[in-house]
Amino acid sequence: MILTVLIAGLAFSTPREIAFSRLLPAAPALAAAMWPVIPTILLGTFCLLVMIGLSFVYTDLGTPYTAAAIVAVTLAAAYASHVRLQREETLSDVRLVADAAQKVLLRPLPRRIADFEIESLYLAAQEQARIGGDFYEMADTPHGVRLLIGDVRGKGLPAVGAAAAVISCFREAAYDELDLRGIVHRLETSISRYSAALPGQDLPERFATAILAEIPHGGGHVRLLNCGHPPPLLVHRGEIRVLDPTTPSPPLNLATLIGDRYCVDTVAFAPGDDLLLYTDGVTEARNRTGEFFPLPDWVRRQGSAPPRELLDRLHRDLLHYGGGRLDDDIAALAVRHAHSAQ
Repeated sequence: MILTVLIAGLAFSTPREIAFSRLLPAAPALAAAMWPVIPTILLGTFCLLVMIGLSFVYTDLGTPYTAAAIVAVTLAAAYASHVRLQREETLSDVRLVADAAQKVLLRPLPRRIADFEIESLYLAAQEQARIGGDFYEMADTPHGVRLLIGDVRGKGLPAVGAAAAVISCFREAAYDELDLRGIVHRLETSISRYSAALPGQDLPERFATAILAEIPHGGGHVRLLNCGHPPPLLVHRGEIRVLDPTTPSPPLNLATLIGDRYCVDTVAFAPGDDLLLYTDGVTEARNRTGEFFPLPDWVRRQGSAPPRELLDRLHRDLLHYGGGRLDDDIAALAVRHAHSAQ
């Protein structure tokens, strides 16, 4: 509207030879990018009236041609506005579905279970995306608090489907199986069946790395089964320990190729300790010079920040480190063994 008034003012106040009036059709064309259909048509009508008013001042202005251009552009702009609004409505519906899918796939975790504080972080690398191939889950079972975090190779819907298959299986197996090896066998079977149900795909190329963790309700230690995933970090009295597996275990869906021998490590987990599990999108985030995000050094600088604050800082600093964008999905779980309330 401001542009229209400006063009009209220049057209009335400048010599006819400059012919600012020829710019009037641009106003409804630009309005279509922001305005609904009716305001766009009204603006085109206003431009047409301005052109008619100019014809009384400058009789040789060529009003019929410019007026015809205004009418044509206005009609086209109104149609473009209609199409834009339809696409925005469709995108809004898709986002609502994606939000619902995320709540099912990555449902909110309880912030505290017994003596353990648990917080989660998820960031999708793809712009406007809500979910991706990274996943996490937690279950408070009779065997202890069991945690899962992982990363499906690949992008798009196949990766999301594989993540959903693994999470759904974990939600059942975490309560049924006596140990972590039983759970991982169930997960292996689940993702293998999912992959086999998708013909035309390179099955050995569809796999997932994952970590299973089990913390007894009384605390004292944590059991870890690492299936080719980046090692978690343990913070004990300000000291950072990288929990590399004693013996590597195969990623999910690769057991038939490299064997199904799984190794469970037991690590002390005392009151006041923090455990950080994450996907490779964290450690593989790069800055402008191509350097990877120094996660252990970063964690060391955070001191005794509580889990929620720690993950909020991680979110902020990863975006800053990567220049405001991410090259990969990111998921993280932060667990603190809080002191007993007794």
